[in-house]
Amino acid sequence: MKVETKTPLSGYLKNYFGFSKFKGNQEEVIKNVLSGNHTFVLMPTGGGKSLCYQLPAIIMEGTAIIISPLIALMKNQVDAIRAFSSADGVAHFLNSSLTKIAIQKVKEDVLSGKTKMLYVAPESLTKKDNIEFLRQVGVSFYAIDEAHCISEWGHDFRPEYRRIRSIINEIGEAPVIALTATATPKVQHDIQKNLGMLDANVYKCSFNRPNLYYEVRPKVNAVKGIIRFIKNNHGKSGIVYCLSRKKVEEMAETLSINGIKALPYHAGMDSSTRSANQDKFLMEEVDVIVATIAFGMGIDKPDVRFVIHYDIPKSLEGYYQETGRAGRDGGEGKCITFYSYKDIQKLEKFMQNKHVAEQEIGKQLLLETVSYAESSVCRRKLLLHYFGEEYTQDNCDNCDNCLHPKVQFEGKDHINLVLNTVLAVNEKFKADHIAAVIAGNLTRAVQTYKHDELPQFGEGGEKDEKFWNAVIRQAMIARMLVKEIENYGLLKVTEEGYKFLDNPHSITLTKDHDYEENGTDELEKENGAGTSTVDLELLEILKDLRKEISKKKKLPPFVIFQDSSLEDMALQYPVNLEEMQNISGVGAGKAKKYGKEFAVVIAKHVEEKEIIRPQDMIVKTVVNKSGMKVSIIQAIDRKMMLEDIASAKNLEVGELLTEIEAIVNSGTKVNLDYYINNVIDEDRQQEVFEYFRDEAESESVEEALNELGEDDYSEEDIRLMRIKFISEMGN
Repeated sequence: MKVETKTPLSGYLKNYFGFSKFKGNQEEVIKNVLSGNHTFVLMPTGGGKSLCYQLPAIIMEGTAIIISPLIALMKNQVDAIRAFSSADGVAHFLNSSLTKIAIQKVKEDVLSGKTKMLYVAPESLTKKDNIEFLRQVGVSFYAIDEAHCISEWGHDFRPEYRRIRSIINEIGEAPVIALTATATPKVQHDIQKNLGMLDANVYKCSFNRPNLYYEVRPKVNAVKGIIRFIKNNHGKSGIVYCLSRKKVEEMAETLSINGIKALPYHAGMDSSTRSANQDKFLMEEVDVIVATIAFGMGIDKPDVRFVIHYDIPKSLEGYYQETGRAGRDGGEGKCITFYSYKDIQKLEKFMQNKHVAEQEIGKQLLLETVSYAESSVCRRKLLLHYFGEEYTQDNCDNCDNCLHPKVQFEGKDHINLVLNTVLAVNEKFKADHIAAVIAGNLTRAVQTYKHDELPQFGEGGEKDEKFWNAVIRQAMIARMLVKEIENYGLLKVTEEGYKFLDNPHSITLTKDHDYEENGTDELEKENGAGTSTVDLELLEILKDLRKEISKKKKLPPFVIFQDSSLEDMALQYPVNLEEMQNISGVGAGKAKKYGKEFAVVIAKHVEEKEIIRPQDMIVKTVVNKSGMKVSIIQAIDRKMMLEDIASAKNLEVGELLTEIEAIVNSGTKVNLDYYINNVIDEDRQQEVFEYFRDEAESESVEEALNELGEDDYSEEDIRLMRIKFISEMGN
């Protein structure tokens, strides 16, 4: 049904929305909808997608059915439309949040012709009584917002979205407009095919957001870095994204107790609290929302000045859409992402129980994300290429890789060695094992499988395992290796890899940030603030004090405080017990037992040297709120086997031991005798205990293994006994 309009479209725009001109290709899109054609709109966040269906809905006869994925988004948009119109009935939503009386009112307004736009969730659309009701309505057109939800290759796939076409057929045929801010060419084709609109006129805007600054930083001291960054951007609106609801709650609380106006937002909260928190952010009663990815879809806040990803998203579409919520007014927008490959490995673990086809899609999307995070190429160029758009400039001058280029090196021999090692172990091992073989590390697995007898063993010994893991990842990015997620992450050489081995060619690799280990937090360099150097004079004083106490208590020094804790004290200068609890590896118990003497010495040093303490670096933590630690202690109290605890927490046993070590090192006592007695006999227990009590110069597991014999003890044995020793002697 083609609609002829006597008034120019700009007149309707001014009359209904108060704007004097259209943005980008909005006008062409609206004309196409009014002409009764199927329409596909690919328009980045901030480009004005909503207007593309709102204006024609007002002009056309009948009611536009707008299918939208989020209740909060519907309410927000309905409120915005009603603000432009004198009639409340002009827009309604129909979803599970409404009472029966409210639903009746909506239906009356729609049937009377008052309502020009009816927002419906896909779940509501599939209900039989709603289908029956909508069959009585004169539908002007169907608008499918956030249409990427249709595609399994999209970043927010929803199975109910794939049923939309069949339901449209039941309700009654009308033109379709599908809209999304993020779709690769593959996703776009999938959407059009599923909706039966391959003949649609397609309108694509550029994905380039020149005002957005993109940066990926190592996930090191990330919470401290986020606090510093927000404080350096005082009063500006921002969003911090985390993948889990638990992390959202923890982060919001940590920001709050550090003097930042922040609130959480995630799907697990009750809807009234969630809506209230969203409204407070929109009304600028709070500066920061900490959220899962559910937050921000369709939220019309133009002055979000920063978007921080504490966890890297599962796909580049998700990343692009979430960062796109910054600087929608064309002003400043900083997009800072913390990245650790360990986060990627966690996401891979979550995929293991999924269908193979779903795993395959997830694996490809994750690989693109890793490629983006670890690349030395202009971030903007990579993003635009991903969405099928060419960026011709060599330097965008507004991303970390362009402003601070990474060191590159020739990688032909390194890739060759990695591929040959994968084949030498018959493609039956993970990346960590391959890296250990090449670096020449005699791990238990390397010895067990006699891989120390391979010609590749130790061939790359001049570099460490972290270096070789990075080479392996870059070989995956280059599609020469593939990781089989469903097969425990074993590495396989691809066809591309075999071609390379047949004819090795020059390949540039990137010397990257250290994405795995603790080091100086890049965010702490923001505006030149803070210090990143340990006070060596104070460190020596603290070591002498530790030695003195250890002699008095007849305990090894590392039982009092570990080196890392003393180094943190010499960086942060804690002068009371409360500040002492913020030091790495020092909990309430340890602070109470040993902290006072150290705090007194530090306070004296600060006064004598007239040191200005970096107070803003001391991040207040939420006391006794670590759910993981509490539940581990409770499980140990119930004498659960460590394998069962690890499985329940989705951890490896080694990762669980790291958590338990942190618990005892910070001063909490745990009793693992019930487990240790099952796995280590009494004589061997006594030998390790006496080693730590009488001979050990440090807490090093490697030194203990060298001294006690690697044939007699495993790393796990030593770690268990070290936990027992520190818990009994030090806590």
